Amino acid sequence: MHLEELRSLLTRHARPDWTTAIDGVLISKVDRSDPPAPSMSGTVLAVIAQGSKRLALGDRVYEYGAGQYLVASVDLPVSGQFTLADPEQPALGFGLVLEPSAVAELLLQAGPGDVPRTGGGAPSGIVVSDAPAALLDAVVRLLRLLDEPRDRAVLAPLVTREILWRLITGDQGATVRQLGLADSSLSHVSRAVRWVREHYAEPFRVEDVARMSGMSVSAFYRNFQAVTAMSPIQFQKQIRLQEARLLLATHPGDVTGVGHRVGYDNPSQFSREYRRQFGAPPSRDAARLRQAVRTPAGVLP
Repeated sequence: MHLEELRSLLTRHARPDWTTAIDGVLISKVDRSDPPAPSMSGTVLAVIAQGSKRLALGDRVYEYGAGQYLVASVDLPVSGQFTLADPEQPALGFGLVLEPSAVAELLLQAGPGDVPRTGGGAPSGIVVSDAPAALLDAVVRLLRLLDEPRDRAVLAPLVTREILWRLITGDQGATVRQLGLADSSLSHVSRAVRWVREHYAEPFRVEDVARMSGMSVSAFYRNFQAVTAMSPIQFQKQIRLQEARLLLATHPGDVTGVGHRVGYDNPSQFSREYRRQFGAPPSRDAARLRQAVRTPAGVLP
């Protein structure tokens, strides 16, 4: 019953830009299966009501479909592909942006013993589970408020908190809880991820980033790999290549300049690594990008 009503609500309120009248709530409706495409995951909860999707993070592959949810606790470079979506039965999904401050507030308010203990190691930055009935029920009640503008401002924050609480105490609660803990392994890795994303074109020493993140080099390597499924250098390469692809979509004739802007001094290396990542040389891929309108590839629906 929850999924049936969820599909109806998502179909009725879907917009081309995925936004809704409730801050942080997204709705996706996708009617085709495109080849895998890269994007950043964002920090989100995604619940699928219809269709299915495959997501790759480093060497890990996640598949999730109707009645399942995915949590991304770190903004990571991923490659996504809808594996079940067509005009007759489009993929339908609900998304909720996860704010660390909101998770932290709930953890502070929880009573002793209300929240399972969190282990010391960093969990994976992306996790998938079957959605329990209580979580689906809360998602449906939140979406109903799109039809009730008078109640929306007061009730939407309350139902959003309930959804967060269901996540915090659910099967993947360890990942969500660490999102709200200022001194968790995940928060240290998130700090490093943000730094690399902001300085992706610059060379760096892993030892320096580990120190900036407040971890020893060995702990940093271990936890970074656990969260991102990549080494710090591999992560930087993914960010560089994704940024290069965005730039080439608007500057298709300046392959050498784009490569230099994202940190490649050697044009041959840039072309080789770009082709390995995207399956075509930069110039050819840029032309293809300008001709095609791609379906968003993030964790949603």
